[in-house]
Amino acid sequence: MAILDRVRSPADLQQLTDEELEELCTEIRFFLVNKISQTGGHLSPNLGVVELTVALHRSFDSPVDRILWDVGHQAYVHKLITGRREGFNNLRRYGGMSGYPSREESPHDFIENSHASTALSYALGHALSHPDYWTVAVVGDGALTGGMAYEALNHIAVSRPSKLVIVVNDNGRSYAPTVGGLAALANLAHYRLDPRYEWMKRTFGRMLRGLPIVGETADEMANRFKEAVKQIVEPSTVFDTLGLKYSGRIDGHDLNALETTFAKAREYGEPVIVHVITDKGKGYPPAVDDEIDKLHGVGSFDVSTGRALKEELKYTDIAGSALLAEARRHPEVVAISAAMVSSTGLQQMAAEMPDRVFDTGIAEQHSVALAAGMAMAGQRPVVAIYSSFLQRAFDQIVTDVALHNLAVAFLIDRAGITGPDGPSHHGVFDLSYLRMVPNLVVGAPADATELAGMIATAVTHDGPIAIRFPKAAASSLPALPSTPIPIGEWELLSEGEDVLILASGRLVETAEKAATEAATQGISVGVVNARWIKPLDDRLVSWAASARAIITLEDNVIAGGFGAAVMEELSKVGMAGKVRILGIPDRFLPAGSVDELLAEIGLDTDGVTRSILALVAGS
Repeated sequence: MAILDRVRSPADLQQLTDEELEELCTEIRFFLVNKISQTGGHLSPNLGVVELTVALHRSFDSPVDRILWDVGHQAYVHKLITGRREGFNNLRRYGGMSGYPSREESPHDFIENSHASTALSYALGHALSHPDYWTVAVVGDGALTGGMAYEALNHIAVSRPSKLVIVVNDNGRSYAPTVGGLAALANLAHYRLDPRYEWMKRTFGRMLRGLPIVGETADEMANRFKEAVKQIVEPSTVFDTLGLKYSGRIDGHDLNALETTFAKAREYGEPVIVHVITDKGKGYPPAVDDEIDKLHGVGSFDVSTGRALKEELKYTDIAGSALLAEARRHPEVVAISAAMVSSTGLQQMAAEMPDRVFDTGIAEQHSVALAAGMAMAGQRPVVAIYSSFLQRAFDQIVTDVALHNLAVAFLIDRAGITGPDGPSHHGVFDLSYLRMVPNLVVGAPADATELAGMIATAVTHDGPIAIRFPKAAASSLPALPSTPIPIGEWELLSEGEDVLILASGRLVETAEKAATEAATQGISVGVVNARWIKPLDDRLVSWAASARAIITLEDNVIAGGFGAAVMEELSKVGMAGKVRILGIPDRFLPAGSVDELLAEIGLDTDGVTRSILALVAGS
């Protein structure tokens, strides 16, 4: 019987011998590689935290003690140990197990979202409200490049809850190698939690208090001596400055060392930093050898090679190629990424023009403000970022970029429903939070050719502009460099007397198919590719006047989105009552394929066709 078969809860780990624990870690890695090869998911982050997760669950009593995962994509091993083995058959699928911690799935999960640099704030909240039990925050994959983590550390240093352990999982990477390098930030030696070091401090203090000292107290002299010795042996880190206990650098794949360190950390009665070094992708050679992102996030793949079973051209690839083409034509164009150069399609530009691509680490707010500064200095910065991550920098978009009316372009990847990553990654809010910002132009291309054309427009536009596009496959690479698309100019695809569909982005194709279906029922439907969300086309009112009813279609929440913009404009001429808005409903959508989720909320061809028929029948 495999050892993994005997582990159904964290308590089962306590019965295993050292040899069995080592074998368990090997079995877990084999299990993860085989399951993720079928479902896709975050591979290498989880291969790197196997021993760390086992040691945490042997050292703390979850869920009474609370283990919080900062980047939730590291929690697969945690899910496996806490009794969710069968869930891996439907990992990240519609109705299946989430790829991140999920409060609905298990009492062992406490954080629902998956964005980096947040867990220390959560952890402090737990530790202050739950002081009788331990709180453990596991931060890693570059999370300490995010400023929010330091805001929390600053507060932890003054509030000093007695049962808080912060595990810094240092694998030197986020998606790609971590900018700045955590090792340079936190490079103290393990003696900081060694009992001999604590004994030395106490003994030396007693010796000094027995001597006649003039000008300062014995305790003051002891502290000065201690700091002098520390500076000789090891330079200070931010943790020292904050007065936090520190233990590191611990081998994150040595179970005995990890458990010993956690046992020591429990003795101090104050917050403790445990700095562990792990290898991202450990145990699976194709992940270890991958120089781009260590097979960070993958679709289904061949276990023997690590290669994707399905290679396809993506919108992200189009965006990267189009931007590179424009950068060759415009030397003032630079690109900015928040720790996702490869994931946002910038690797080609980074290879050809390394001095014009800037990786800030997981620091979205800084990325946007940095772009503002570069634009002020005469450059044309392009911020390539996921939709759900850009919302973290909303204030910077408003006050640093738009208020100054700066020529900053935002390439917003994974806009709309993204699929298997679930509610924290669906980019369904950007049209709403961008449309309200003065000076900001917002575009939503219907296909890859339009995406390339809008990028050509963006890099020469004298003001802020955002281009949002989905996580989707593209049929072909357009001819590059592309022809710019005039801002505010929509495309009339077909005319109809009964219903006019104003569709944006990926749903333009859906609108055309629904119009064809409605025509078989004798309903005349016109379709407009409303590729600019802001500003709206000046022909909107005349087009609306010629139709009996109007449907707006968007891959964004209904509240404040494209449909709301159309209704606001038509209300000025008394035609708002003609409008029916179809978009994302007022709830968080689960994980699942894009097609499944669009069908669930009536945004697939059948759903839009039903809405057309119902609208005509009720008019």
